[in-house]
This record gives sequence, structure tokens and C-alpha cells, in this order.
Amino acid sequence: MQTTLNHTIAATYTETSVKTSLWTRFMNYAKGQEKNRLLWIGIILGAHGCILTPLVAMLSLIAGPNFFLFMTGMMAMGIALVTNLAAMPTKITIPAFVLTVLVDIAIVISCVVLIAA
Repeated sequence: MQTTLNHTIAATYTETSVKTSLWTRFMNYAKGQEKNRLLWIGIILGAHGCILTPLVAMLSLIAGPNFFLFMTGMMAMGIALVTNLAAMPTKITIPAFVLTVLVDIAIVISCVVLIAA
């Protein structure tokens, strides 16, 4: 007579959570905003053309005629303008807008430091 042995298999289940990076979440958000593309064009051009670029130009002239800061501010406006006029998708225009806003904030901080010095 033959004996059959059944070995018990103990399987453990561990749940792993997948964490997406901040950049991936931001890019997914930007891709999802394609239906609001005209709204983003208005926000980007309005924010740069009416608020950020005049502020940067004024502060760079008050801090002394600093050609580098002035042209960097104009370049930031140009990046925002060209990406919108070229009808790029929002996955390109929104990150470009965030980048140019960060550049403008850096220029404002530089001008304030130059004025205070």
C-alpha cells in the first residue's frame, strides 16, 4: 500500500502600495486638463502679460538697469507666449507656465535683494 504525503504550503500575502511621484501626478493632471485648454491659455497669458512681466520689468529697472534680469523676464514671457501660440497640448504648456513663474519669482527675489543692498 502506498502512502501519499501532502505538504501544506503557507502563502503569505503582503499588500504593496504603489506611490506615484509628485512629477508623475503633476503630469497626469496636466494631461487631464486638455479639455480646459482655452482656460489655461487665458490664465497663462493674463498672468504673464498683466501681472508678472510688468512686475519683473518694473523691479528690474528699479533695482538698477540690469539687462540680464530684464531679458530673463522677457524670455520667460516669450516661453509662455510661444507655447500657447503654437497650440501645444496642456502637458507642455502647464509645466512651461510653472517653470516661467518660478523664473519670475527668482527675478523678483533677486531684484528685492539688489534694492535692499
